[in-house]
Amino acid sequence: MGDENGKQGNSASEIASVTADNIKLIKKFGASPISEIKGLPDFYTFGKMLMYSHRDFDRYMKNLKDGKKCAIVSGFNASGTPHMGHIPVFDTNLFMQRKFGIDLFMPISDDESYVSNKVSTQEEGIKNSLLLVRVMIAYGFDTKKTKFIIDHIYTNIYNLAIKLSKGLTLSEVKAVYGYTPDQNIGLQFYPTVQSAHIIFPLTRGYDDVLVPIGADEDSHMRVCRDLAAKFGFVKPAALHSIFMPGLDGEKMSKSRNNGIFLFEDEKSIKKKIMNAFSGGQASIEEHRKLGGNPDVDMAYFYLKNYFLERDEAESLAEDYRKGKLLSGEMKTMLYEIGSWKG
Repeated sequence: MGDENGKQGNSASEIASVTADNIKLIKKFGASPISEIKGLPDFYTFGKMLMYSHRDFDRYMKNLKDGKKCAIVSGFNASGTPHMGHIPVFDTNLFMQRKFGIDLFMPISDDESYVSNKVSTQEEGIKNSLLLVRVMIAYGFDTKKTKFIIDHIYTNIYNLAIKLSKGLTLSEVKAVYGYTPDQNIGLQFYPTVQSAHIIFPLTRGYDDVLVPIGADEDSHMRVCRDLAAKFGFVKPAALHSIFMPGLDGEKMSKSRNNGIFLFEDEKSIKKKIMNAFSGGQASIEEHRKLGGNPDVDMAYFYLKNYFLERDEAESLAEDYRKGKLLSGEMKTMLYEIGSWKG
């Protein structure tokens, strides 16, 4: 059933598991909660726990404060379109670059897009890569301190990948990625290319490297950190961003068209917001009487994590629970406050 303006939030399963991948990383794969680090950078992605877990971020910050030469590596797939789910990583990278003057290496994996059939031709991959470079420059990254690596153009990355390949077996690749013998060899070789992207700054005089990623990408980091140790490099540090669901409460993806994309027009964004997964009741009358559930409401989730201070978010949630604020009003607030509006 729908609420007074959109879909009713009758299940909290997706939103309740927002940090499930991060918790799994901590309990099963040896990552650490970011909350254990004292003196975190004063930035919203840390304050709101959008950066939830890490690997050696404390060591990285110590090296940075001690004046050692540090870099960030943060890549992007040439088949993708930037969306709201990428914003915590983008904003963290930009903050760190501006605050500490860090050099940022940004691999754009047109080759992986090609071998995984995310693009049909290499030319399409290069075209998408160049567009992403322009988008990142427009986002505000310093062109003097940001190194874009498009593998089809900067082929030297493969020299390092070949070196690293001697430290990784097919059995290990199968165990981590689940690839099968019928999948092309380019796809199965690609973990060494991805590791080369991350380790590359360490071959160019940098003392430490940080990789901010989504929790679902940590398998790449585990492979890379093992390879780095085998070849005498410091294990790259990692920051894990929490899973950011789409407006329907499911994983944000281009195929589901459930996210707010950076190239999207205002009319389309408004339609998505107004039809977002909601924590409201089936009617205005019921909502006024019973109140809503902000814990499953996607408009509230976006407002809390991207736009509001903690006290503002808590006050909004309280009004929603008491039925003072309707779901339609919550969605309108998200639309009005967003930078996508006019």
